[in-house]
Amino acid sequence: MTKRDFELLNGFNILYLEDEADLLKHTTAVLEDFSKNIFAVQTCAEALKVLKKHPIDVIISDILLKNENGIEFLRHIKKDLDMHIPTILTTAHTDTEHLMDAIKLKVENYLVKPINIKELLNSLHDVLTPKIQLREIERSYNIIRTISAVTDSKQVDLIRFIIKNLDDENILNYSYSDIMERVDVSKPTIIKLFKQLSDLEILTKIQNAKYRFDNTKLPTPE
Repeated sequence: MTKRDFELLNGFNILYLEDEADLLKHTTAVLEDFSKNIFAVQTCAEALKVLKKHPIDVIISDILLKNENGIEFLRHIKKDLDMHIPTILTTAHTDTEHLMDAIKLKVENYLVKPINIKELLNSLHDVLTPKIQLREIERSYNIIRTISAVTDSKQVDLIRFIIKNLDDENILNYSYSDIMERVDVSKPTIIKLFKQLSDLEILTKIQNAKYRFDNTKLPTPE
């Protein structure tokens, strides 16, 4: 069996919908150690507010909520809001009706309570693997495209560092000194590269030690 790297989960936002307060608190406390952010809510209304404010990578939802239904919630966000977010359903029941509804909605996984944390982590990893792979592909492609925009081979390691340390909004939060501590390059090399990327409108200084990376300005390799 392939060993899963749960550290890969720390780049993703999780929405967790569960009406049982104790279970919500316990599972959230565990998942906080693995995810980037976990938004724990008890009602569909609260879940919708989260979806409108934050980019969510995966949803964990109970099926039978108090006066609500997790499957109806998912049907609403998929069909009415056109949100297609990978989902893991949890339930204390294993009746065929719920399972068939989950299949029709193309839910990625279906876990029976009581929740086994290792099983949940495995499921999260499997569900997010396509996104993890896509991010790595996009990152590698951006490295290639950025390298094609400069000519100094000494700057390649610096370019890799920039791409790999961008946040979700493509912001680099590092000073020259911070970069020199992590990459074996001189300050003049950093200044030269940042000036080149700035002239090409690829890297824009927002404030001290904060830069925005615009991959739409990158040249396409021939």
